[in-house]
Amino acid sequence: MRTCRGIASLRRALAACAGKQVGLVPTMGFLHEGHLSLVRACRRECDVTVVSIFVNPAQFGPSEDLRRYPRDERRDSALLRQEQVDVLFVPGENEMYPSPYRTWVDVTGLDSKLCGRSRPGHFRGVATVVLKLLHLMRPQRAYFGQKDAQQALLIRQLVRDLNLPVTLRILPIVRDSDGLALSSRNVLLSARERRAALALPRCLRRASGLVEAGETNARALRAAMAAEIAREPLLTIDYIAIVRLDDLEDAAEIAAGNTLVAAAVRVGRTRLIDNFIPGGMSC
Repeated sequence: MRTCRGIASLRRALAACAGKQVGLVPTMGFLHEGHLSLVRACRRECDVTVVSIFVNPAQFGPSEDLRRYPRDERRDSALLRQEQVDVLFVPGENEMYPSPYRTWVDVTGLDSKLCGRSRPGHFRGVATVVLKLLHLMRPQRAYFGQKDAQQALLIRQLVRDLNLPVTLRILPIVRDSDGLALSSRNVLLSARERRAALALPRCLRRASGLVEAGETNARALRAAMAAEIAREPLLTIDYIAIVRLDDLEDAAEIAAGNTLVAAAVRVGRTRLIDNFIPGGMSC
């Protein structure tokens, strides 16, 4: 595995891969099985697997602690070597945002809903860094997880609007044995908070079960989800949403393949998200 810390060395590494199909797995590090599932899919489907690790400061708001985000580059690098990754790109902040930096990407309409309501500017940072990574690496495929469904939909819109020559692969959520969606932030939870956080996947399982039983009314599903979370006093609801996949506007009824059922909660200082898509997501 070749580790590149600068754009010049990255370009040299990719030049050696000319004529091969390149796949990109963008991450912020502190890797878990969710990330590694993307890496494995990339290795199966592409000739060259490139992973980026960059804790993007532009994704963090003024009330969010960038310094608290977990990091362990040595561990991450060892995991990626085991997965036989070809290139690891670990740029510094100045490499990605040289001073003075004045160019930003906004995907209007999708960036201000759901997570965007409580994290203003977050998706501007996401769209900007993803576009930069796609431009730098020119992959034929890029891999993302459904856990960050709004992010995946926003990037899909970005790719469509800017006619980017890349195929997006959105892969299923990977969960721990207790049902909690894997997230780098899970390590920040205390044992008590971790137990409380299980109300989040429970509320989604409750909604999924109702949908399978024939319930399609969004108001009824939101009420059932809220009741499940309310049973856990350590959780604070950020949002419970049932929205259309194409524009993230509220949906009155479930439409298989075009509805996102999502929730975000706070457990102490940690914010967690989860979702499911009746009928599945396609890109």
